[in-house]
Amino acid sequence: MFRQLRIPFTQIVIGRFLFLFISMLLMIVLLPFLEGFFVIRYHIGIFFLIIFISSVFAVSRKRSTFITALVLALLTEGLNLSGYLTAISALNILSDIFAGLLLAYTATIILFYLFREDRITGDMIIGAICVYFLLGLFWSFVFSTLETCQPGSFQMPQGAVNQMTFSYYSYVTLTTVGYGDMTPISGPARSFAVLEAMMGQLYLAVLIARLVGNYTSQPTRLSSAGGMCTRPESVNQGDSSTVGP
Repeated sequence: MFRQLRIPFTQIVIGRFLFLFISMLLMIVLLPFLEGFFVIRYHIGIFFLIIFISSVFAVSRKRSTFITALVLALLTEGLNLSGYLTAISALNILSDIFAGLLLAYTATIILFYLFREDRITGDMIIGAICVYFLLGLFWSFVFSTLETCQPGSFQMPQGAVNQMTFSYYSYVTLTTVGYGDMTPISGPARSFAVLEAMMGQLYLAVLIARLVGNYTSQPTRLSSAGGMCTRPESVNQGDSSTVGP
């Protein structure tokens, strides 16, 4: 499957996680400024479509993971479009469920990659950031589905409530900021909020600490091509304690 991309006529390599990182970052930064131009639901759908496509590309290193992610993405978008055309709420719920499964699957595959690799690269750091973003988006679909199935699970501010509302609440919970303008009321909502907050803290404590530990414990050098951190083949030609490849 896809291994790597290069910018034409250059030696710059584009990592598999870069597109996913940019798509999620653009959604968070740009989407709030587009609310007054068109129907916000169209914008949300377009951004999430880009994220889903980027997720499929991010796990495309193996054929099996690529096919699984592609099927989940197609089911998500098919159900979302069907729910929009038919106004059947059950289809929208199924679409949110499959969207959450796709995000969780993508985050899991990237995590396996991060724990397998010993060499710290720029793409690996971006992948770690992507997992954190994916966790927030995954829980936003969990909260959205819960509110749809059990209305009144959250005390929310006045105004239109959409997926971005739950994304905002999810990231506030994941980072344990807790502004208090949106709070869980029902038992399941509170339990999910606690789980997300714990997951966010454990992720930062365990995975990021591991990445930093691996980076500082290995002699590395900055490659002139692509700015990737690589382990030198030798520290000193005459030193018997040379680090191997």
